[in-house]
Amino acid sequence: MRRVRAADFRVPLISLIPRKAYGLGAMAMVGNSTRAPLTTAAWPSGEPGGMGLEGAVRLGYRKEPAAIDDPGDRERVFQERVAGLYERGKAVNAAAALEIDAVIDPADSRAWILAALDGREPEGTAAAAPPGSRRPFADTW
Repeated sequence: MRRVRAADFRVPLISLIPRKAYGLGAMAMVGNSTRAPLTTAAWPSGEPGGMGLEGAVRLGYRKEPAAIDDPGDRERVFQERVAGLYERGKAVNAAAALEIDAVIDPADSRAWILAALDGREPEGTAAAAPPGSRRPFADTW
């Protein structure tokens, strides 16, 4: 008897990022790459990224706040760094870097999904994977 893995299912994969999409969980949900789905779009509130932005600041910039003695100044520097990452982490920037296909109005979500399911290439998307191509397995370990 042949064993079937969910990662091998041949169903249309369409990715829509309404808000936060961070880390391995987000990548697994989009088939291990934002290029794997037929289309990947985000709402203007979408935030795709490798990890939560507050955690990224605490980890990546930990030496800078540690050198500041005043707790108020330390918090201000932290908030400035977080605000800067939020500005760079917006969905429009991910679309500009071609990580996602487009940023769409939430009201257009249904039309976007239906266009992809109908086999039409939603405006602004990359070409879909050729028929019969295999989606990469998302190995979580």
